[in-house]
Amino acid sequence: MLTDINPKLPMRNKTITRDYYVNQLGFKELGDYRQYLMVQKDNIEIHFFEFKDLNPKENYGQVYIRTNAIESLYQSLLDSAVKIHPNGALETKPWGQKEFALLDPDSNLLTFGQSI
Repeated sequence: MLTDINPKLPMRNKTITRDYYVNQLGFKELGDYRQYLMVQKDNIEIHFFEFKDLNPKENYGQVYIRTNAIESLYQSLLDSAVKIHPNGALETKPWGQKEFALLDPDSNLLTFGQSI
């Protein structure tokens, strides 16, 4: 019966969040409502809710996004000068995944993975 999951992550500033996801990561905007933003890329949809008092150092928002083209995705982000998480370079993990990670402007962790 379950068909999709669309994570909801906190954002402090909708303009900054939209810019990061649309202009840096290549998502398209699906909806912009008063304190809510929705973006989509391929089959991935992420929603954001306004949380102006969010302390990014205390944000534990995380999303694990599966891909079937991890190396080309990683390279395209490097080519676009998207900052990779300091501990999140592309590598093969012991649990059978190739992964890398990014932190968005509000410190939401985006981990991208592909089964090997």
